[in-house]
Amino acid sequence: MKVVIFCGGLGLRLREYSENVPKPLVPIGDAPVMWHLMKYYAHYGHKDFILCLGHKGEAIKRFFLGYNEAISNDFVLSDGGKTVQLLGDDFTTWKITCADTGAKSLIGERLLQVREHVKNEEFFLANYVDGLTDIDLDMTIDRLKKSGKTACFVSVPPTQTFHLVETDGDNVTSINHAQTSQKWINGGYFVFRQRIFDYIRSGEDLVDEPFARLIEARELITIKHEGFWACMDTFKERQQLEDLWSKGGAPWQVWSKNGRAKKKAIEEPVLVGK
Repeated sequence: MKVVIFCGGLGLRLREYSENVPKPLVPIGDAPVMWHLMKYYAHYGHKDFILCLGHKGEAIKRFFLGYNEAISNDFVLSDGGKTVQLLGDDFTTWKITCADTGAKSLIGERLLQVREHVKNEEFFLANYVDGLTDIDLDMTIDRLKKSGKTACFVSVPPTQTFHLVETDGDNVTSINHAQTSQKWINGGYFVFRQRIFDYIRSGEDLVDEPFARLIEARELITIKHEGFWACMDTFKERQQLEDLWSKGGAPWQVWSKNGRAKKKAIEEPVLVGK
């Protein structure tokens, strides 16, 4: 399946890392977070990527135009450096479409702009650029196919250290840590049928208006995942992912023998809405 990756946002909360590096190219270990996400999809056989570019899109183009597979794979060097025999590969088998979808476009609009690139796909995948997980992607795709619904996404427990507050007027009725609230948040990892485009209008976000229409039509399901999921939205979160990677066997490293075993979803798909 083709994989649409939304990588055109401003990444404002990571500007403290670098003013010159767009979020998709912020590294974890020796490779950008975008590379980690693409390796995850490639592990499951999905190597045809459509990158929705925007803010500093030229930097992402330069990264791939100058990509050297010898950096991320073992190799044998001979003939005084003239011959490089790769013992593994990734980029060689990938197809990458770079599409400029605007510096300030919302996610739904970005998806509309690359519709032509997925027009022949009955199903396709889509995701934000900054979320990493160990969920079984084959299972996620299979759940949508069996459901007959239009769209599916992965939901995860909150990871941020904030509290949820409920009130009755000015009076607080409850305050609970988000991670113990039994609430779920959107974790991305979307699987769509082609008819998703029937629910999106020009200039819209993805989750707000289109998902509301899907819910009304009972065409949206979610897979609840209690395994590993992390979002690299701040410098602190980036450092946490860096620490996991440096120790070896990072949970999202499903393509490596050092990666942890994949976690299964805790239950069957849940219909979103009433």
